[in-house]
Amino acid sequence: MNTSNTRDRILDSLQAILVNEGYSGVTLEAVARDASVSKGGLLYHFPSKAAMLTGLIERLSALAEEEFREAVEGGEGVVRVFLRTSLPRSPQERELYWAVIAALRGQEDLPEEATRRVQDLFSRWGELLRAEIDDPVLAEIILRAGDGLYMSAIAGLPQPDPELTRRMIDRLAEESDKVRRER
Repeated sequence: MNTSNTRDRILDSLQAILVNEGYSGVTLEAVARDASVSKGGLLYHFPSKAAMLTGLIERLSALAEEEFREAVEGGEGVVRVFLRTSLPRSPQERELYWAVIAALRGQEDLPEEATRRVQDLFSRWGELLRAEIDDPVLAEIILRAGDGLYMSAIAGLPQPDPELTRRMIDRLAEESDKVRRER
């Protein structure tokens, strides 16, 4: 048995159930059935519902860490990377974000450490933006613009024209570049 493949399949099933049925649809039996594993097989990888939910948060965390690294080490800058990655790049990424929000709503089974980890991921973007932009108002505007892009995209709301989005990102990045040049 390929354990990482089975673990990913279980997390994929958890994610799908959270997206399609909400938190109330998540049971060990339902996830095992959807992942085509026995309940014992599921418990081998995730000894509890809390462990499964934590696994989903770890999946999000791994994606966010890649984005943080790109923002800090890449040539685009924090503002552009933040705004660009505020829009899910694939349906799977959109579902991951939505599933994490659904998991956060069912906090009785989500360990405090996992909740704190998600809060830390969101806070970190604010810290990176404030470190790059001396103007706290502009940093907050950019943070809230990215949050708005993120929430509207995962909620399936109508999205602005991609060209308009690119121009918005460019304008906000240019404003932050101006503030940096004025230092």
